[in-house]
Amino acid sequence: MSIARITDMDVTGKRVLVRADLNVPTEAGRITDTTRIDRFAAGMRPLLARGARLVVLTHFGRPEPNELNSSFSVDKFRPALAEALGVPVRFSDVCADESAVILSRQLANGEALLCENLRLNPGEIANDPAFAAQLARLGDIYVNDAFSCAHRAHASTEALARLLPAAAGPLLVEELEALGAALDAPKRPSVAIVGGAKVSSKIAVLKNLVQRLDAVIIGGGMANTFLFAEGAPMGRSLHEADQIDTAREIRRLAEKSGCYLHLPQDVVVAREFRAEAETQVVDAFACPEDAMILDAGPQALAGFQTVLTGAQTILWNGPLGAFEIPPFDMATVALARAAAALTRQGRAVTVAGGGDTVAALNAAGVTQDFTYVSTAGGAFLEWLEGRTLPGIAALDGAAAAA
Repeated sequence: MSIARITDMDVTGKRVLVRADLNVPTEAGRITDTTRIDRFAAGMRPLLARGARLVVLTHFGRPEPNELNSSFSVDKFRPALAEALGVPVRFSDVCADESAVILSRQLANGEALLCENLRLNPGEIANDPAFAAQLARLGDIYVNDAFSCAHRAHASTEALARLLPAAAGPLLVEELEALGAALDAPKRPSVAIVGGAKVSSKIAVLKNLVQRLDAVIIGGGMANTFLFAEGAPMGRSLHEADQIDTAREIRRLAEKSGCYLHLPQDVVVAREFRAEAETQVVDAFACPEDAMILDAGPQALAGFQTVLTGAQTILWNGPLGAFEIPPFDMATVALARAAAALTRQGRAVTVAGGGDTVAALNAAGVTQDFTYVSTAGGAFLEWLEGRTLPGIAALDGAAAAA
């Protein structure tokens, strides 16, 4: 892709209209985690120092269009954003109106303006060209710095990129480079760890990965379905009996592509799904009728660790077991720590993403050790599927048109 970078452009005196993702967690109207704001601001501060006039667009929550509910206002983010940017931040109570345009034109070099929640306007989700044209009046240069929203063809991510000189922001560039290094041009051997509950939710992901990488480790309820397709009894375990043909198709595709699928050799079973339940380790083909498979066993873990030891690229999406409840977090935590150790030693590039995956890495205490951890849920999964993301394609198309 030939996407321009805002860091390479002259921004002095220019209104830089940035699509950010400041959809931060809140409780009782107060921000509980400013990570997204802090990361965004770190990339914007150098632009402000160079004289950019920053206009920030973001969404928050899922309000009904035109809903008059102050709980969905992004004005509450202004103090945290101002502190992170190191400059005062003005606020526009609309995101596309003459009053917002006037405020944007009043900005001096190095000043910032935050506009109201994009999703309060029905034109945002509808990708309305007229709404995008209104937004375009707020800036001289458009910047997408929200990979997590790039899979949505919304007005602020798709249509707007075609109306102004367009570029990628620092966070978007960082994400694209990390994901590209893991899947588009990985150092080999390359391995993916794919877990989670259902094969049906990740069919496209698995089909794409087995054609691109050297090995795929399958865990969680997904592994149960693959084992069931090979004749393993499931007892009361979570599995998808209607996905047997899919599992077999993915295995055939892997064999054709020279990708090795790794399934658990042994498993941890329990009669109850609760914390500190009594457990038993059995062969993967020996689950008792009254038991549930809830984690990979020690032999499986040792085998998975061996696979990682020989890898130079490790891509992770989804836990190996019911990691939320000990002791069924054992395999996920241990494998996460093994991957983190390889990263610290400089032996592997490790990229992870997805909500459950991030939570598992946090539980293992290794999030900071991975090469890159993506917080983009839907966009990360669609990228794993090999799909073209509208927000990225629009930037590429804008560059081609220029």
